Amino acid sequence: MLQIPVSELDIEPGHVLEVRLRSTRADASEPGTAQQHRGASFNQDKHLTAAIDSRRDNDPIASWVAATFDLPGPLDRAALESSLLYLARRHEVLRCEFRQLAGDVSCAALEPDEMAVDHRDIGHIGTSEELRNHIFGFFVNGVDTLSWPLIVMGAVQRDTYTTVFVAYDHLVSDGLSGPIVVHDMTAAYTAYAAGREPELPPAGSYVEFGEAQRHQYAALEADDPRLDYWRGFKERNGGFFPAFPLDLGVEPDTLYPTANETDKLLDHEEAEALDMHCRVAGGRISLAVLAGIAIAQRRAGGPDVYRGLVPISERGRGSWQYSMGWFVNTVPIELSVSADKNFVEVIKNADEAFRDMLANSEVPFVKAWHLLAPELADLRAWPYAVNFFSYIDFRKALGGELLPEWNAKTHVWASHSNGICYWFHRNTDGLYANAIFVDTPQAHETKATLRELLTDTMGRMARHGEL
Repeated sequence: MLQIPVSELDIEPGHVLEVRLRSTRADASEPGTAQQHRGASFNQDKHLTAAIDSRRDNDPIASWVAATFDLPGPLDRAALESSLLYLARRHEVLRCEFRQLAGDVSCAALEPDEMAVDHRDIGHIGTSEELRNHIFGFFVNGVDTLSWPLIVMGAVQRDTYTTVFVAYDHLVSDGLSGPIVVHDMTAAYTAYAAGREPELPPAGSYVEFGEAQRHQYAALEADDPRLDYWRGFKERNGGFFPAFPLDLGVEPDTLYPTANETDKLLDHEEAEALDMHCRVAGGRISLAVLAGIAIAQRRAGGPDVYRGLVPISERGRGSWQYSMGWFVNTVPIELSVSADKNFVEVIKNADEAFRDMLANSEVPFVKAWHLLAPELADLRAWPYAVNFFSYIDFRKALGGELLPEWNAKTHVWASHSNGICYWFHRNTDGLYANAIFVDTPQAHETKATLRELLTDTMGRMARHGEL
């Protein structure tokens, strides 16, 4: 799976149709009784509250996550529509409407049989550029954090294959939800097209996960020992959020339109070679990527000690591994990458830092934020450009071995930002970095410098096992 902006999607023109979920509940204005409302997760609470505040103040903040993939042969429209219904019935969070009640965000789900689909025939779109623009506009206009449904789908039909495009709000998804969408929908489509029911293992409900999380940490106080790691980081960092150390040409308290770019850092053979060097050094490739961006920042004028936020999956190995949802905690990390350290030393430092971070990743990020930086608790976005590092090996995701066969892509978009975020990812073709960053001249210059330094650093690691 490759994470790219929709503008970089290589897609053949064809006949376009759009599909949306529709509630069949008699009183569609009420998704459930008071007893049916359940507490949302901390991530969902923060995300929805920010969206409500932004809408009230006419702030231009919007975002979505999406996936595209191919289905072979002539399109079976009924099977495609049934696959979307199957996805929503399988994952309770997709059937939920979220509301802010008495200051807290809660959700209530439609029953699996209280949904239908509507489709709209758009007709033939004749060029790839027009098609990319249409898909992007469909996602932007179709996904609204404050409105159900929180997932929309379309398809580009051709004689021999169909490209499916589907987008969903971050409220109901994370980075690993994209492969799950592709896996579940292709399995369901294949089954329905063959006249049988899909057979997949049970998927746990993220709604239950979120409600349990809220109850578990409801009474947590700022002096709780479980926040010691965060407190130490905040003291050494000089604040709760680790600042991105390079100039992006932004003004304080200002959000900017974004740019979105994906760069290839290593091809398959180079990634395999780096993997080997990391194992010899007692680490793994994700640590080399973390060290690589830290070293690139230092070489561009940043500090010897890298401090950043890292998203950690909370799925585990049970039924959650099959579930859509925002199963992510965000935790700080810090490691030394001073110029006097060699490859083995840096990998060991990264490994120690990562293990320390994992051992202290229990408390939800939003809860830690509100307890340890209460003066920033009401902010809709991070207060300034923040160091953010994400790494996913899509080969290990659900259905990872078939993602290339499905020509699966994932897409992340945010309308506005005050910084830069990197999503590093590996697939069968190599190692890539997708970045969303403020669309300023200085940010483009800084990002280009980092790309050159990072590509050089990762290349030397892969070729020689050295910095």
